[in-house]
Amino acid sequence: MTGRIAFQGELGAYSHQACQQSRPDMEPVPSTTFEEVVEKVARGEVDLGMLAVENSTYGRVADVHSLLPKAGLHIVDEAFVRVHVNLLGVRGARLEDVKEAYGHVVILPQCAGFLKAHGIRGRVSSDNARAAREVAEVGDRTRAALASELAAEIYGLDVLARHIEDQANNTTRFLVMSRTPDHSRRGNGKMITTFTFRVRNIPAALYKALGGFATNGVNMTKLESYMVGGTFTATEFYADIEGHPEDPNVALALEELRYFTTEVRILGVYPADRERG
Repeated sequence: MTGRIAFQGELGAYSHQACQQSRPDMEPVPSTTFEEVVEKVARGEVDLGMLAVENSTYGRVADVHSLLPKAGLHIVDEAFVRVHVNLLGVRGARLEDVKEAYGHVVILPQCAGFLKAHGIRGRVSSDNARAAREVAEVGDRTRAALASELAAEIYGLDVLARHIEDQANNTTRFLVMSRTPDHSRRGNGKMITTFTFRVRNIPAALYKALGGFATNGVNMTKLESYMVGGTFTATEFYADIEGHPEDPNVALALEELRYFTTEVRILGVYPADRERG
């Protein structure tokens, strides 16, 4: 597939890496915010959008999870990217020169142990790749960036320390968004169905709504709840399940779900990434 795919961050960001991994034949388009990625896809400026949704160390990316249900887009794929955090410095700098390391608020906790062990203060940047670019521009040996090796190549920085993340399995999950849905069966592996729903105002509604997934042997891999309209009285749920809506057991579970809900909306049907396990 040719075309353009938008991502949050600057060139060299982990989202850029996800684009290269998932859609290597598409042109990556940097965007300042997650909302901008969604808007570019919705307006037709790009064909697809790449959104980070959760990290195995940091947890969920809250902004994206709250954005997805109202984005008006459709999930057509997922990608799991192994996140190797690297300490990048200006040419000729050494690890012992570094006093401050800049990175996104999400990445700082992922390498907190390394920074503490080396007496380096973590500083927040709006984007890891931007941090790399700014470190290159400033040219100060005491400042470093926490970013990918791709960012080091793009901005001409030295890798002062590789793979400094505290957790060996540090991984980020990304979702590929499109203006049009694709519910076809694709690939040879498992399919994932993502949907949102609101339960009816009756006792034990959530318990009853989810019961059909258990009785029909459908594996639910994610369930998140969100307030609707900024109130505590209405809640929307976001869920991932293994299977296709046309699978007999999934169809029965969704039918039972609809009986106990006021709204069910399919956000996407897509192949499970091979790294999901």
